[in-house]
Amino acid sequence: MSMKRSLILTTVLSLALLVVAGTSAVAQPAAYGEVTGDAAKRIRASVEKLIPGMTVDSIRTTPIAGLYEVALGPRLVYMTDNGRFLVQGSIIDVEKKENITEARAGVARMRAIDALGEDQMLVFGPKNAPHTVTVFTDIDCGYCRKLHGEMAKYNDAGIRVRYLFFPRAGEGSDAYKKAVSVWCAGDRKQALTDAKAGKDIPAKTCPNPVDEHMTMGELVGVSGTPFMVLPDGGDLPGYVPAERLKRILAEHAASAKN
Repeated sequence: MSMKRSLILTTVLSLALLVVAGTSAVAQPAAYGEVTGDAAKRIRASVEKLIPGMTVDSIRTTPIAGLYEVALGPRLVYMTDNGRFLVQGSIIDVEKKENITEARAGVARMRAIDALGEDQMLVFGPKNAPHTVTVFTDIDCGYCRKLHGEMAKYNDAGIRVRYLFFPRAGEGSDAYKKAVSVWCAGDRKQALTDAKAGKDIPAKTCPNPVDEHMTMGELVGVSGTPFMVLPDGGDLPGYVPAERLKRILAEHAASAKN
């Protein structure tokens, strides 16, 4: 998805209708089952009309009859089965006092990030690490440098770090050019480590995923760096020390089992 497309999506969704008239809250046994058939065709056609070229990643039922969960990359919206009404917001189960959308959004977020592929990321730590976090990083960000300087501590704590670039100053900035140069280096990991240590690295250009990383960051809602996305799709803005992050990840893992 291009940066322009992501900005269009953000604008359209922020202006979308927030209320579905006449939809009754009747529980459905097949909540979050994949939707196919005519309803799916109508919804996809409606999204295509609203945002030409936009890909619908999945359409699923929800606990509300006639209202469907539509995944657009890491974003979730809801649409009626006739494709006419789009709803942006959260579904709250009042009886359980549970934000249903929040958990589902985490699933969509991780699916979209994982779809980028680890070959399009910089990964520090073994594949068999107990935990993996995805970090949006800016090479010139002070706390990003602090985090990277403690990479051995994260890895020793059983945490594998996947980096996506998010130069906050935007395309063409010094941080952006450094990110491209790191990606184009012969040894990307060493180049990133050197750049984060304030060392000069050779300026290079080549095909790179920096724009895709930035687009994903915008869609995920990154407003500052470092920005961590946890395995369940939850997020932790800012620097978090290794031992504290280990405890948080263990708590999330335990909650997921319950």
